Amino acid sequence: MGLYKTITLRQNTKVLIWSIEESEEELQKGIVITDYCRERMGRMKSELHRRGFLSIRHLLKEAGYTTHQLYYDEQGKPHLTDGKFISITHSFGYCGIIISDIPVGIDIEKQREKIRLIAHKFVDYEFSYLTEDEIRRLTLVWCSKESLYKVFATPGLSFKDHTKIIPFDLEDSKTTGWVFYESRLSRYDLEFLEFDGFSCAWALHTN
Repeated sequence: MGLYKTITLRQNTKVLIWSIEESEEELQKGIVITDYCRERMGRMKSELHRRGFLSIRHLLKEAGYTTHQLYYDEQGKPHLTDGKFISITHSFGYCGIIISDIPVGIDIEKQREKIRLIAHKFVDYEFSYLTEDEIRRLTLVWCSKESLYKVFATPGLSFKDHTKIIPFDLEDSKTTGWVFYESRLSRYDLEFLEFDGFSCAWALHTN
């Protein structure tokens, strides 16, 4: 399918999502594959992982960037050479990026029953409102906290201890997230969507 969805948000922010249906050979066409990319792909045992990696490069192209304009710091956080902020995610057959003038994070996850088994590892305050549509809500909480983790980008941050997702209505597709870490208190706007059994959330720094 290729490009699945493009969402243009406020503050010069854009979300792009790719449906990974092409073969690895097909995905190598139409983009520049750097030596760094080849080295990274050479260490990936999963074909789906390699296809996701290549699909991200196609999303960059859709957003007007080349592979050379993306680089990673020592912590593995992605950056763009023009100074804009970027976050990257992939899960099974989908991948996505968010690009903005402000710090951002994004995550895509497949909605699966097994999330109930690990909920105690990342949910604390949020248990108070997870009373219906539990798998959908848990997946969105996870995506939201993963997005916060990516945008906050501080080693030692705990999903359970340092982040809170304010109660949300599934129909509203938005809420607020907070990070409480040491002496720092940060607020984020969170937006999300659901599609084809997947959840996606992104966080935008607001203060």
